[in-house]
Amino acid sequence: MTAGPAPRSPAPDARAPVVDVHTHVVPKGWPDLGAACGGSGWPWLRVDSERAAMIMVGETEFRPVGAECWDAPTRLADMAADGVDVQVVSPTPVFFGYDRPAGQAAKVARIFNDLTLEVTAGGGDRLVPFCQVPLQDPDAACAELDRCLAAGHVGVEIGNHVGDRDLDDAGVVTFLQHCAHVGAPVFVHPWDMPDGPRLDRWMARWLTGMPAETHLSVLAMILGGVFDRVPETLRICFAHGGGSFPFWLGRADNAWHRRGDLVRGASTAPPSAYVDRFCVDSVVFAPAALRLLVDTMGEDRVLVGSDYPYPLGERPAGRVVREADFLTAGQRAKLLSANALRFLGLERRFAIRELLSIDRDWAGLLEDDKTPRF
Repeated sequence: MTAGPAPRSPAPDARAPVVDVHTHVVPKGWPDLGAACGGSGWPWLRVDSERAAMIMVGETEFRPVGAECWDAPTRLADMAADGVDVQVVSPTPVFFGYDRPAGQAAKVARIFNDLTLEVTAGGGDRLVPFCQVPLQDPDAACAELDRCLAAGHVGVEIGNHVGDRDLDDAGVVTFLQHCAHVGAPVFVHPWDMPDGPRLDRWMARWLTGMPAETHLSVLAMILGGVFDRVPETLRICFAHGGGSFPFWLGRADNAWHRRGDLVRGASTAPPSAYVDRFCVDSVVFAPAALRLLVDTMGEDRVLVGSDYPYPLGERPAGRVVREADFLTAGQRAKLLSANALRFLGLERRFAIRELLSIDRDWAGLLEDDKTPRF
């Protein structure tokens, strides 16, 4: 067999393009949700100044936010400072409303989805909107997704569970099958973590709960047989590096083989056989963790994410990927943008050189990528 040409490396001063698949939006104000959607106790925004506000839940302060959450020019300026070319802009999970009647959640989803389009319109193709859906009702969720795709959203962010129903719930699987059918990428974000005295210190719900919640949801997709039921065309990405799942994949495989009577569930193969069915973002903060992530998931399944603009995110986005000395130029190009463009379906919708103002050598690396498509 004749060897193909050696992979090209970019020029020493070439800047790799960056597509960040994990950022969030909070509009600067919204209608009174109790009046518009019914019910009570909805989040509201206490505006403290032109550039600062506080998300409130009832009379409780939930999270301070700034203009970067709602102002496209501010966001674009931060992207320029960080060397980010494109952001996926997703909802902030506190607005999901999964614990409410489906009709109320559908109304709030419509409100926030339309406001998200207003925010991202100021960024052109550089800000890629993802919608939210009333996931507790699969028919309503599919209908809202279809409405949003027609309006300009590119994909959907979902929470990792609906009450005690995980991602292998029949209704959620129906929604995921619809996403595969219409070609909508799905970003899974942990939310509504367990609480209690042991988790109320040191932001422990975020430091331990989020990784555990994401790990559990990946297992639900695998052991619940979801990947055996949904088409391979489903494009799905889990936040925060897949949580603790990549580190404990060996443990899951061992349990699947040794205690299959309890562990196998509806899966037809051990967990490691499914790692090519989903992607994870790169928000793991340390080179050693990124190496494990790439070794476990493969170089085609890791996408840059930052969790911008929240304080536990990575700034600048993709810093660990850029600095990782174990990645080749081609691998780095995949992690920084090529994998994300494939996940989003944007390599077909836009010409790469038009979407990303980048060095010609890097564009060649992306265009030469022969990675199998979803």
